[in-house]
Amino acid sequence: MRPLRAAIALILAAALDGCTVGPDFKRPDAPAVTRYTTTPLPEKTDSADVPGGAAQGWVGGRDVPAEWWRVFESEPLDALVRQALTDSPVVAQMKAKLIRAQQDYEARSGATRLPRIDAGVNALGATVGGQNIPAVEFPVTVAFASVGVSYSLDLFGRGRRELEGLQAVVDYQRFELTASQLMLAGSVVTTAIQQACLKEQIATTEAVIALAARQLDIVSRLEQLGGASKVDVVQNQGELARIRASLPDLREQLEQARHRLAVYLGQFPGEAQLPEVELSDLHLPSELPLTLPSDLVRQRPDIQAAEALLHEASARVGVATANFYPQVTLSGMAGAVTVSSLISGIPGFAVLGASLAQPIFHGGALKAQKRAAVAAYDQAGGHYREVVLAGFQNVADVLTALDADAKMLRERVDAARSAKTAYDVISKRYEAGGVSLLTLLDAQREYLTASLDQTRAIADRYSDSAALFQALGGGWWTVEPEGGATSGAPQAR
Repeated sequence: MRPLRAAIALILAAALDGCTVGPDFKRPDAPAVTRYTTTPLPEKTDSADVPGGAAQGWVGGRDVPAEWWRVFESEPLDALVRQALTDSPVVAQMKAKLIRAQQDYEARSGATRLPRIDAGVNALGATVGGQNIPAVEFPVTVAFASVGVSYSLDLFGRGRRELEGLQAVVDYQRFELTASQLMLAGSVVTTAIQQACLKEQIATTEAVIALAARQLDIVSRLEQLGGASKVDVVQNQGELARIRASLPDLREQLEQARHRLAVYLGQFPGEAQLPEVELSDLHLPSELPLTLPSDLVRQRPDIQAAEALLHEASARVGVATANFYPQVTLSGMAGAVTVSSLISGIPGFAVLGASLAQPIFHGGALKAQKRAAVAAYDQAGGHYREVVLAGFQNVADVLTALDADAKMLRERVDAARSAKTAYDVISKRYEAGGVSLLTLLDAQREYLTASLDQTRAIADRYSDSAALFQALGGGWWTVEPEGGATSGAPQAR
């Protein structure tokens, strides 16, 4: 077997001497921008003296917590997100895609970096007879046992570029998994907040309907007694119908939110048992992290996934370049032959060989393939820039929304407070006999309507706060990524 060992040593030595043609991938530079929005952000947002109305300030350079949804300090919300991340079929699909990409890389890595060794045994049966032994035929068996080694020398790096591309695919699938988990967590949080808001809106709307119905009853009695006109009755009927018409839509939205949550958690809508999130139990974070613009491209998983696709496209250019160069394959075989019955002692054998394939004329196919690979790289570069710009827009939109939400809530709180003050004054006058019951009911309804608008404004602040954590990348880089470190990921802290 010495010739075989010599062949393996020659193969490995030749492999180490190869070079790698084609471009070496260089990560795109971070954008040289210093802020997200055209208009500078205030140091703090406006505040309002209600739950969910605290002023929020930006803390530059602070990491987003990995379990960012816990800043809302709601156990039911935390339970929903954790269950979704565990049971969601979307996350299960992305995990399977990652495993598939990893195994594709491992399979190709073994075939590229190591020789291929196969063992075989063949046996042939034969009948021996002839002039020397005319009366008897002797059966014999000829057995061949061999071990073969073959290896395609990666002299110009074609195999290494293929592995580089496959590793980039692994990175892409890992970031896609992270992005799906981030999107799922964000969807669960915003849907739970929407559900809590809808429940409060329905309760308030039902109270307004009850007041409007009572007011209509009073106006109808006054009309019978001659104290109100038919027009007053019709107007109150129309107002009651308008308010009632909003209730089915709110209930439909609430049921749809519950259905979405069930699916996010991998459950059937009709059988889901979901913890209830109450808007009043949520805590609004007063400090919000604000990633430096230059760091955003290393933190958003969608941007990192686009970079991995760019890396893969670069490796494909290297493969297309290496196709112009010769491909050398070394092979070796060693074995032994045994013959039963009559003949034995045939010595073993060893064979060494090499083959070379040099592209000469392929009808322009190789040049076209390389041009196509370069175009694909340019396309991936355009896609990367598009994703980066969209990411920055996402952050800018959320920051603007947070500032606007705070201003809107302050106005809604002022309006609700004024309506409440008016109702209190009119209530006292009614008790003193100074105003009618209709006037009191009108004031009460105005107050409930203003409270409804205030509830929506509070929910918007919670939802957009969650959207900021999601837009900044969700803090995945603060923990060890699943499956080990990636080539493009920041180090775990």
